[in-house]
Amino acid sequence: MFKLIVALFCATAAAAKSVNLDNYTFEQYLKDYGLNFHESELPARKATFIAEVARVKAHNAKNLGWKEEINRFSVLSLKEKKGYMGRHKGVAKSVLKAAKDMPADFEMKPVAALPRQVDWRTKGVVSAVKDQGHCGSCWAFASTAVIESHVALKTGLLFDLSPEQIAMCSPNPDSCGGTGGCEGATAEVAFDYVTNSKGLFQEFQYPYTSYYGVDYACAVPSDYGNPVAHINGYHKLQTNNYTALMNAVATVGPIAISVDASTWHSYSGGIYAGCNQVNPDINHAVVLVGYGEEDGQKYWLVRNSWNAKFGERGYIKVARHDNEEEVCGMDITPTDGNACNGDMTPIKVCGTCGILSDSSYPLNAVSL
Repeated sequence: MFKLIVALFCATAAAAKSVNLDNYTFEQYLKDYGLNFHESELPARKATFIAEVARVKAHNAKNLGWKEEINRFSVLSLKEKKGYMGRHKGVAKSVLKAAKDMPADFEMKPVAALPRQVDWRTKGVVSAVKDQGHCGSCWAFASTAVIESHVALKTGLLFDLSPEQIAMCSPNPDSCGGTGGCEGATAEVAFDYVTNSKGLFQEFQYPYTSYYGVDYACAVPSDYGNPVAHINGYHKLQTNNYTALMNAVATVGPIAISVDASTWHSYSGGIYAGCNQVNPDINHAVVLVGYGEEDGQKYWLVRNSWNAKFGERGYIKVARHDNEEEVCGMDITPTDGNACNGDMTPIKVCGTCGILSDSSYPLNAVSL
């Protein structure tokens, strides 16, 4: 049934973010989003919608610094929402062949010495936001986007690379981040695959066909052009290190990160601070493209993979604090967080939404 829901979402026109929730009905919502549920589902979907409208209205009335909205996720169950993520386990206990030490020319500066604002989108090295759909391939979308940016930084060429290739072709023998494909993995698994492959193809050469959550056999095109991008290794930043992550995104480029996105689905705009900081559940891979400050509040600038209608044109500003390393909690469900092969040991994760928990970027990016 959920695959049908996704298909319906895919065909809808964008509903206005500025609807008057005081007069917004379930019937109008269905019309706005082109939804046509089975009659037996309507009572439960309507109850979910009504509860979500009440929750969003109550939140927005508090003026907490970010706004929420009614959107395509507003009638989904928690289980259905999880289908839009795909970060189930990590790489804390797994050593991949392509992992390398920090480059010798990396200069670690005090945070106070870094630029006050960084946005790699303004440098022309960030591609358009994409949509992973109901496939747990966030890890493939995050790694693809980061590789695109690092190739662009080195060559001036911004490709639209294939997340399908990474999602369907990356081996994951230790089940890090899940079992691979739509069942989840990590950016490090992706970087390891690309390093040991002949290179990444463009999206038009190897299109994304797993939108509805279906895994396919790896089918690298052999008769339709050549790969266009490659990397040689990656560097994984020290876990829960605010200074390292700030330096990396300020001086190196966009960074693949892992977060707890459990409560992101209704985000509309502003600086988000609504995550569970006591027991964060690291479950989503995204891209850190910068940081800044707005009305006295510092933020991380994060690119998501839920299409450009999400949040601020596909992005979310996550609250950032000078003491991020002290904003910590325990991920008590490590099979959704930082463990391989079923390691159940709780993991300490720090930063708003666990943003310091797992960060990496590719090395030696080139065009072919």
